[in-house]
Amino acid sequence: MLPLGGCLLTGDIPEPGLHIPAFYAGGPQKEKLAEAALPKLDWWRGFHSRELTQIIEEAQLANLDIAAAVARIVQADAQARIAGGALLPVIDLNGNASRSRSSQTLVKGNTNPNTLAPGSALATAAATGRAPADQVRSNLKAAFSASFELDFWGKNRATLRAAEQTAVASRFDREVVALTTVVTAANAYFQVLSTQDRLRSARENLKSANRVLELIKQRVNAGTASDLETAQQQSVVDTLRAAIPPLEQTLRQNRTALAVLMARSPEAVRIRGGSLKRIHVPRVTPGLPSELLAQRPDIRQAEAQLAAANANVANARAQFLPSITLTGEGGYQSAVLRILLRPESAIYSAAASLTQPIFEGGKLQGNLDLQKGKQDELLQNYRKAVIAAFGDVENALDAIRQTALRERLQRAVVASSRRAFDISEQRFREGTIDLVTVLQTQQTLYQAEDALAQARLAHVQAIVGLYQALGGGWLPKPPEQANAR
Repeated sequence: MLPLGGCLLTGDIPEPGLHIPAFYAGGPQKEKLAEAALPKLDWWRGFHSRELTQIIEEAQLANLDIAAAVARIVQADAQARIAGGALLPVIDLNGNASRSRSSQTLVKGNTNPNTLAPGSALATAAATGRAPADQVRSNLKAAFSASFELDFWGKNRATLRAAEQTAVASRFDREVVALTTVVTAANAYFQVLSTQDRLRSARENLKSANRVLELIKQRVNAGTASDLETAQQQSVVDTLRAAIPPLEQTLRQNRTALAVLMARSPEAVRIRGGSLKRIHVPRVTPGLPSELLAQRPDIRQAEAQLAAANANVANARAQFLPSITLTGEGGYQSAVLRILLRPESAIYSAAASLTQPIFEGGKLQGNLDLQKGKQDELLQNYRKAVIAAFGDVENALDAIRQTALRERLQRAVVASSRRAFDISEQRFREGTIDLVTVLQTQQTLYQAEDALAQARLAHVQAIVGLYQALGGGWLPKPPEQANAR
């Protein structure tokens, strides 16, 4: 049993309890592990197709799904900065000025001049209805205020760790999206090549069928063949002709898919294509299973999400403990601007508060249980990601083996079918065999050539699947060095 939490940045991670095999059942055995190597960053160049390389590199730069993943990284980084603010004091500069006076009607209507001393300010105000000077007041204040919560129990630090791990997970999410985009582009391009091969084969077979049809018509004119034979061959010609439009539609759809991956309109993209026969089939070795844990971005993403959940559990526990907050204010206050900054106008205040939760109606316990449940869910997702990754590699290795064998056997079928058709056509011209034999060899050849094109496509797509299963195409940098843009 090997621990799988070695790449996590926080401690106290639940043990996944998974067995890591020493080697893949379908890969190099112990004595051949020295030959194994992880895929190159630009593994698609191994197919030796310049157009494929251009398509993938443009998709990496312009794909809209990748751009959206980058935007999510920016959001996660901003959330981490917001969470980190709780570990620092909050300092504000406050300035205010106010001027007020009492109501004149209160002075005029409620004051009896007979009860006031003659010549006093109140007597004059009562007689004239104007407010006295001491009823007009000014207040000027300039002060700094600060507050700081002491993080004795690590509550705010846990929140920051959770936000940081979420930001790390968003970076691995971007790599998952990028790898998926590259693989989708490669498979769509190979679909274009395969469809072009199938179209060429269908058109060549249509020419051969038309050639046989012309030969039958000549024999009908000579009286050595019947209309039945003509109708039978015409059916073959029509069947081959009807198979071409669906292939053309498939070709257009895959070209459109490539244009979308490159964030361009289909009219602005020209995919020349070619033939799968010209594609070089690279040799891929899976490496060690233990290396897959660091190489697969989806595993690293699940790992970071589990670390974030662990920090959230720590935060939920700390909320049961008292919180201590320090506040202070210092500055100047005066009624007159010219004496505002004098020493005698200085003011200050300082306070400390402690809050201990007593009864929260089960909210704190419910939050703790909720975070523990999320942690357990993410732990199972992490275990599933690891197991699924090993299964993906095993399936890809088996698919490469089987599709390579299928292509080799199908190539032999095509060769023998081609030879049989050529012989039957020649003998039909000589009149030594009937049309039924020619029709059978024609149908066998058409099916064999179409099956060969599909077998070749399955083989190269299996290789692409192994690259994807191994997490090829990205460099696992430390999360703190990864740059969103």
